Amino acid sequence: MKAAISTDGENVSEHFGRCPSFTIIDIKEGKIKEKTIIDNPGHHPGFLPKFLHDQGVEVILAGGMGQRAQMLFNDAKIGTILGVTGNIDDVIEKLNTGSLSGGESLCSPGAGKGYGIDKTECDHGNEKHC
Repeated sequence: MKAAISTDGENVSEHFGRCPSFTIIDIKEGKIKEKTIIDNPGHHPGFLPKFLHDQGVEVILAGGMGQRAQMLFNDAKIGTILGVTGNIDDVIEKLNTGSLSGGESLCSPGAGKGYGIDKTECDHGNEKHC
């Protein structure tokens, strides 16, 4: 299983699309085969589901994610586990042992503005940045 975790430093980011980076892990037969940290390539509507799908990601872990993003990941056949908090290594261990539990998304509409990566293209209004 390949998973991408929205990352802010050593912790899970509350805001998926605007997180500074992603920690991508590959778990096979109960072992972490690979762990890579990549910079967030940008927050464009619909871009991240395709980008992460092309990386082979099967599930996303994040503190929160908007409804539209959840639908786009569902369309890309990528699962989402939201409401995840804490240290990345602790979250990876819980995922690996099957003890990770998600919950409600920690994002509310517009809550991520001014945090992390800004959108480079908006899908509403005439704003240049969301």
